[in-house]
Amino acid sequence: MSFDSAFFLLFFFPVLFILYFAVKNLKARNVIILAAGLVFYSFGRLFDLLVLLFMAGLTYLAGVLIRRDKRPKAALWAAVLFDLLVLAAFKTAERAIVTVIGPDAAMRLLFSGASPVTISAPLGVSFFAFKCVAYTVDVYRDRENTADNFFRFLLYVSFLPEIVSGPISRYHDFAAQLDGREVSFPRAAEGLTRLIRGLGKKLLLAGAAGKIADAVFGFGGGADIRLAWAGAAAYSIQLFFDFSGYSDMAIGLAGVFGFTSPENFNYPYTAVSITDFWRRWHMSLSGWFKDYLYIPLGGNRKGKYRTAVNKFIVFALCGLWHGFGLTFILWGVWHGVLAALESLKLLNVPKWREHRAGAVLSRVYTLLAVTVGFVMFRAADAGQGFRMIGAMFAGFRFTREGTALLAQLMSARSILMLALGIAFSMPCAGAFAARVSGKWTPVLRYVLYAGLFALCAAELAAGGFSPFIYAQF
Repeated sequence: MSFDSAFFLLFFFPVLFILYFAVKNLKARNVIILAAGLVFYSFGRLFDLLVLLFMAGLTYLAGVLIRRDKRPKAALWAAVLFDLLVLAAFKTAERAIVTVIGPDAAMRLLFSGASPVTISAPLGVSFFAFKCVAYTVDVYRDRENTADNFFRFLLYVSFLPEIVSGPISRYHDFAAQLDGREVSFPRAAEGLTRLIRGLGKKLLLAGAAGKIADAVFGFGGGADIRLAWAGAAAYSIQLFFDFSGYSDMAIGLAGVFGFTSPENFNYPYTAVSITDFWRRWHMSLSGWFKDYLYIPLGGNRKGKYRTAVNKFIVFALCGLWHGFGLTFILWGVWHGVLAALESLKLLNVPKWREHRAGAVLSRVYTLLAVTVGFVMFRAADAGQGFRMIGAMFAGFRFTREGTALLAQLMSARSILMLALGIAFSMPCAGAFAARVSGKWTPVLRYVLYAGLFALCAAELAAGGFSPFIYAQF
């Protein structure tokens, strides 16, 4: 069982909501949220919960040693290396087994009879490992950031809305809310609307785009230029609405309980450069890499060439954070090269934007670069990624099978969902909502969200809920 499951919405969340609001004491509510996070997380595998508790315990202990000045630098490095090594170990375990003992022996090891025994990373380990690293470094930088007790730190690490796929919050921001936050039905109602919005993004928009992307990337006959672009565009839409949908759900759920989680997306497909894109996409992860890697490497303080190298290192490691497969590494390197070229002004995007045509060109360049990168990100292997990218620009060999698949995929519903996906990835929806005024607006808003939830419920009933893409990381 995971956060991806409809079980959460249909059973777990209503019980938690009633229990949480039945209790008025804030400390008791904190206990309920902690227990809910641990209980729900343990539905997946008890082993995952043990890993989380172990990492949290050692990280908290390191924070205590740092605060008491008990060899603080040694405690810092030990905790950070431990958290990162655990993360790397789980990321590489299955791949390492196949490499060392061979695929046939690996299959015999991984499968016993009809029951698969897989070596998989604990759910959300990439996110709570980064939380642990951020906490340790923040305590080293400022001893006042230390948690008062293990209970408070464990609640931060296992916070139910964020545990699977973020956003990656910082302890000092989270801790301030433990002793004082607004818990009210109006705040909960706002949180519920945000949660429903995210659910709609996931089920309706990402779901429809994902079916197209899966069909194109799974097409055995080789995609032509039409299918390649359809698959690339569909996956870009799927990935954005899948992950921003999860972020909306996480932020909305946190709001129900009175917490504020960091925003994670700010219309990234309107970016004017790769650097600007990463200021808008997965902002909590970008902020983590900036604060705990880019700045310690020297940031932009050591000349333009060192700045370019630092950016390349950050993006290459960002690719590794997503996974140790070659596709993720190439995706990270692609973004690192473009960010470095922008930093050196060999891709002088600000200069382009001095002219009207250049302003358009900068957006086209960014969207094209991001889309090409996402093709490699999605591909089953690097070979498929390069073939798909090649087909996007030179795939003029059309087949009847490809034409038939394209006709099958481009149904009226699919076209409508893709059009809505493009529209809602732009600021137009927010601008329209800001212009709507009048005393009936709140009522109309809740009616619209009730209708959206009904559509989501129908999609759930039809079995339309697939796992969140970023849950695998």
